[in-house]
Amino acid sequence: MNTFHLSGYPRVGAKRELKFAVEAFWKGAKSEAELRQTAADIRQKNWATQIAAGADLLPVGDFSYYDHVLDTLCALGAIPARFGFDADKLTLSQYFELARGNASQVAMEMTKWFDTNYHYIVPEWHQNTSFKANAASLIAQIEEAKATGHDIKPTLVGPLTLLWLGKEKDAGHNRLELLPRLLPEYQKLLRELANAGVDWIQIDEPILAVDIAREWLDAFAPTYQELAITGTRIIIGTYFGSVVEHINLLKNLPVNGVHIDCVRAPEQLAEFANAWPENKVLSVGLIDGRNVWRANLREVIELLAPVATQLGNNLWIAPSCSLLHSPQDLSVEEKLNPEIKNWLAFAAQKLQELGIIKQALAHGKDSVQEALAASDAAAAGRKTSKLIHNDKVAQRVASLREHADQRHSPFAQRIEKQQQWMNLPLLPTTTIGSFPQTQEIRQARAAFKKGELSAADYEAAMKKDIAYCVEQQEQLDIDVLVHGEAERNDMVEYFGEQLDGYCFTQYGWVQSYGSRCVKPPIIFGDVARPKAMTVAWSSYAQSLTKRPMKGMLTGPVTMMKWSFVRNDVPLSLVCKQIALALNDEVLDLEKAGIRVIQIDEPAIREALPLKRAQWDEYLAWACESFRLTSTDADDSTQIHTHMCYSEFNDILPAIASMDADVITIETSRSDMELLDAFVKFSYPNDIGPGVYDIHSPRVPTEAEVEHLLRKALKVIDQRRLWVNPDCGLKTRGWPETKAALEVMVNVTKKLRAELTA
Repeated sequence: MNTFHLSGYPRVGAKRELKFAVEAFWKGAKSEAELRQTAADIRQKNWATQIAAGADLLPVGDFSYYDHVLDTLCALGAIPARFGFDADKLTLSQYFELARGNASQVAMEMTKWFDTNYHYIVPEWHQNTSFKANAASLIAQIEEAKATGHDIKPTLVGPLTLLWLGKEKDAGHNRLELLPRLLPEYQKLLRELANAGVDWIQIDEPILAVDIAREWLDAFAPTYQELAITGTRIIIGTYFGSVVEHINLLKNLPVNGVHIDCVRAPEQLAEFANAWPENKVLSVGLIDGRNVWRANLREVIELLAPVATQLGNNLWIAPSCSLLHSPQDLSVEEKLNPEIKNWLAFAAQKLQELGIIKQALAHGKDSVQEALAASDAAAAGRKTSKLIHNDKVAQRVASLREHADQRHSPFAQRIEKQQQWMNLPLLPTTTIGSFPQTQEIRQARAAFKKGELSAADYEAAMKKDIAYCVEQQEQLDIDVLVHGEAERNDMVEYFGEQLDGYCFTQYGWVQSYGSRCVKPPIIFGDVARPKAMTVAWSSYAQSLTKRPMKGMLTGPVTMMKWSFVRNDVPLSLVCKQIALALNDEVLDLEKAGIRVIQIDEPAIREALPLKRAQWDEYLAWACESFRLTSTDADDSTQIHTHMCYSEFNDILPAIASMDADVITIETSRSDMELLDAFVKFSYPNDIGPGVYDIHSPRVPTEAEVEHLLRKALKVIDQRRLWVNPDCGLKTRGWPETKAALEVMVNVTKKLRAELTA
């Protein structure tokens, strides 16, 4: 019988129970015991769902209160010494302070998990970093899972991936040098798990799917020789791309199995199957853990059948990666178009698909005829559906003129025209777009959606908040204002709701970071804009002030990347369609008198392929799509973009080719480290490095903001430097928002006075 397993399952709860419990704990409204009980309830429900679907091994360690990388650091005693916490006695409150900061320490840095929209906590590596294994938390979850009477399989971030994901904090230090210090404690951790009755353990090493240096590859064999003697059977998890170039390495490692992602890299299945040793498990992921489309079960079974014949019980089946990246359960969705719903599968349905595949491999396709017929019908219906195709969109893309993505004039000419009418001081201040989404805003939106609040009353409520937001910015003396986005539920969902080709779920939540969840739209067909989406709100805000008001849009790459995107056409085509829809909005904003327009692209780096060989192709169409959003805009219209929580060092020429007049970036958690790359590259346009971290509830001191601004002024011409927070302020409260912005403006005015003197 082929083993059906998985490495992870959504951990926030079907209706975000964990999010609400964690945030209540932060506010003091829930006790630690209540929070832990909510977490235990979620785990029990998850395991019950997996057992019902036929899973043979339950994942343990995939649950986290905040982030699984942070959990691994805690289990290995590798938390930053600067916090002064005892890793052995770490409290839950201290755990959250590592991720969110406290009065004396800024939060640990956060960035994207490979090419996903999930954010992990970045390990901090020093020459004197010490490790000390402590498996207590993990063993407690193991005991919970074993109480179900089912076999288990804990999942851990591998030692090499853990080191690779972090950053050196000492000059000249190579984090790989910590491996001899880390391995003995990693061994102890595995031995503790073995003593707790663990037979199989999955150790994830996704860095094998990226381009890594030879020294890292050479470290795999000695590392796993050390881990192979700890008393557990190890399966190495790889995902998000092909690892076929490492097939000989993986075949010869002293481990008991390897998992490969055959959704992202289907071509590797044949090569692995044909060369695989008889004494090792090959786990194949042919159910997509990253997207929401129903699998073509007949095709999957036909692909796996000869492999099953060849490998026998050494063939394991699984999702391509952790189901952390998938919404939890399609069955609770009541408002989806039934035709579209029939094309979809969320985490619970993906488990059911794996159960069907397992049965077919064991007993033949005849044993699952009903399920195969339903799968065939869904695939055929989607292919021929009239919902998918829009002839006008296809014609518009096909008829684009040569150089349609270029502005009328180069930046040097544009910026002069923009400065003439904007008349901004040195170091102009602005924010990234959103302001606090208060309880009143959320209640009004919910009441409006339920039909309990009229359209007129909803509009009045949003306008009241916009007016307050404008008033507060003027009192703070911010130079370029925003309307605060009170009317927006999410920076992607808000636009997708107004575009053809998108559909939406009620409960399709996915964790982005910590307690932050997003509900990605689903792009099922050709994308077009039926009518203006933001003009009325931005125009109203501009009518309240004489200062420049930014129109706020989400860029095409981010609109695509942060959605569940259709998989029946090239991504480049989807992105270009979205860009042209946004271009219509840019020109309508311009006509309405909004002459500063921000088109956010935080996902531009995140969407970069993991293999460098594929970068140029992606960057060409991604940057072209961004430029298409502002094509035909007047030179005097200033185009901003914002990017955050990504490393840009190696793609700066591409970012420069996007040709935004102003780029704002996240830099505060890394102490302006990212800015060095922009300086070395000689980034040609205006730039606003973030001067304080909005993801932490702490208000920065003036000394902290001044330190960052002075660092920026050392390397950026004062005439090109903007001042802004790291990111939008949606998740913060008004008191801390006003206090932090006041600090930012006061420091700016101080330095501005120095410079003008």
